[in-house]
Amino acid sequence: MSELPAEVREAREMLSRTPMLLDLWLIGLPEGWLAADEGPGTWNPVVVVAHLVDGEEKNWIPRIETILEHGERVPFTPFDREGFRRYAGQPLERLIPRFSTLRRENLDRLLELDLEPADLERTGTHPEFGRVTLRQLLATWVAHDLTHLAQIARVMAKRYGETVGPWRAYLGVLGDRGGPAG
Repeated sequence: MSELPAEVREAREMLSRTPMLLDLWLIGLPEGWLAADEGPGTWNPVVVVAHLVDGEEKNWIPRIETILEHGERVPFTPFDREGFRRYAGQPLERLIPRFSTLRRENLDRLLELDLEPADLERTGTHPEFGRVTLRQLLATWVAHDLTHLAQIARVMAKRYGETVGPWRAYLGVLGDRGGPAG
């Protein structure tokens, strides 16, 4: 096995931490924290974790493998952003260990692929965006985790949106939600 490209090493370093962070941060919190959202049609921390589980099962590694095996000839299978609904009602005490196992397996698989720097320039076909590189997909996997960690922090902070009083002006996390539906 050759030395991993720096971008792959860095991505693995970030991606490996998300399950531990979620476990330390969310397990055991009272329901009020876990049910926090930004209104109808938005996600609370439990839904975000269910979405992360779904992505580990169906999104990142399958798309990397599609790029490596088929290039642009076979488009990615569309990712159902509502696929997390099959986990409705499951507690974090089940979801986070499932996420942790899947993430570890996916990061192990990423190592097994023995990517070379040139592999990061290989392209695939996203059903919405068209041509994308493996580098972009890998960077998106990391940014996706960070987006959802920020989302969890934001919805939880908003529980105190009015209570903080005038300090709200200094707390950017209490601003409007960002991004689509989640």
